[in-house]
Amino acid sequence: MAGRNTLVRSMHDLGLAAWFGGSLMGAVGLNGAAAEAKNPQERLSLSSAGWEKWAPVQLGAILVHGIGGIGLIVGNKGRLAVQGESRANTAVKLVFTGIAGAVTLYAGVLGARIKNHADEGGRGVTEPGAGASAELASAQQRQKVMQWAIPAATALLVILGAQQGEQQRPIAGFLNSALKKKR
Repeated sequence: MAGRNTLVRSMHDLGLAAWFGGSLMGAVGLNGAAAEAKNPQERLSLSSAGWEKWAPVQLGAILVHGIGGIGLIVGNKGRLAVQGESRANTAVKLVFTGIAGAVTLYAGVLGARIKNHADEGGRGVTEPGAGASAELASAQQRQKVMQWAIPAATALLVILGAQQGEQQRPIAGFLNSALKKKR
């Protein structure tokens, strides 16, 4: 029976938890609170400042999740070789991890565009003001979608991870039964 993967499983799960939770809190809490600033110019600059402070933590969370994921694949290569359902789940998780990473990167690019136009202000962080330039309005409208796409994609990764945990149960039960019979 393979050894435990506690460290890499923890890295995988904690990194993903921070990625999911931070993006959801940012969309709801940070952007929501910044949108309540009385000065329209402050709305965009406050949100941008908050996201800039979060960005290194989010990058670290993504890297920790990725390292943990690679460690789990290596640690479970025997199970993946014989369990087609786990291989399929792993492939889907890899695709959606790439999508979540791309969406996160794109949201960062949009955030930088919004920051560059913070002096134009806005009705909200993702809602253009009356005098918004076309570039700012476009970035805000796209960011309105991206701020929800990140937690949606990472929530799917949490669900797929839970599914993989369930996929291990029959193997563990079978191995435990086989070990008891040998005694």
